[in-house]
Amino acid sequence: MKSSRLLLTLFATCTFTAATAQEKVLNLYSARHYQTDEALYANFTKQTGIKINRIEAKEDELLERIRNEGANSPADIFLTVDAARLAKADELGLFAPVKSKLLEERIPANLRSPDWFAFSTRARVIIANRDLVKTEDVQNYEDLASSKLRGKVCSRSGSHPYNISLMAALIAHIGEAKAEEWARGVVANFARAPKGGDTDQIKSVAAGECGVAVSNTYYLARLLRSEKAEDRRLMERVAIIWPNQKTYGTHINISGGGMLKAAPNKESAVKFLEYLAGDDAQRYFADGNNEWPAVASVPVKNLALETMGNFKADSLPVATLAKNAVAAQRIYDRAGWK
Repeated sequence: MKSSRLLLTLFATCTFTAATAQEKVLNLYSARHYQTDEALYANFTKQTGIKINRIEAKEDELLERIRNEGANSPADIFLTVDAARLAKADELGLFAPVKSKLLEERIPANLRSPDWFAFSTRARVIIANRDLVKTEDVQNYEDLASSKLRGKVCSRSGSHPYNISLMAALIAHIGEAKAEEWARGVVANFARAPKGGDTDQIKSVAAGECGVAVSNTYYLARLLRSEKAEDRRLMERVAIIWPNQKTYGTHINISGGGMLKAAPNKESAVKFLEYLAGDDAQRYFADGNNEWPAVASVPVKNLALETMGNFKADSLPVATLAKNAVAAQRIYDRAGWK
């Protein structure tokens, strides 16, 4: 009797293991919180038959979870926004290198590292109140430290990854000493202590609480496309300036991800990364969340992005941004950029 029960248990275990192995799944840990991504994931399942199990949370929470799970982590892919956040995951040794001819061909070299890939981009532009600031006075990031803007600059926290990546780019272009001098100059120009997100900076500029700020373009596009008349009127009071068009170009940040070392579904993970580099997914990024495709050949049909016009983008490799992230935070701390 005991022998029969043992055989039955072994049979059940083997059957479950086989069923699990045959099921096509992808376990995704994502710090992207955009409703439009639902269509992105649904389309992947439709194309491949691979079911996505998704956990969404803040970046630090997900990274801590992956670390705690260790070799037993069920996570296959980690997605997030900003090169600084991807760099943090990389420093923790969480990513596994991915060899894919398709990804190498589709994703430009400056938008990938050996262990992670950018799938969309957004630009960090200067916004100015048309009545308080002359746009010719803020044509470059460096101009934000000018004494002409005393008491007119608004900003989000210096510890936010968006600002970390911008500082990382400045370090690469002008060196640490000048970058710190710039940071101290901007702090001296603050209209108020840093607070809020990019949308808050836009609203503060429009209201005249400050004259200038810096924002990611997809926040501006979201307001331009808003169904609320007050959002569109708000944008009428704001000038959008593409910084450093005569030098190294406007700073570009990214959304991206990579396959995790402990990924139990590595084949599905690679398929998902390759899917994100495909035309359909690239269009979702542009049309759904007002980002630019990382794949330059994919056409963008987004009126808000088109309204903002063409610009020269900084071609600095995102891996360089990652390398300078720690130095960037130190500079903000020393400059008193809270």
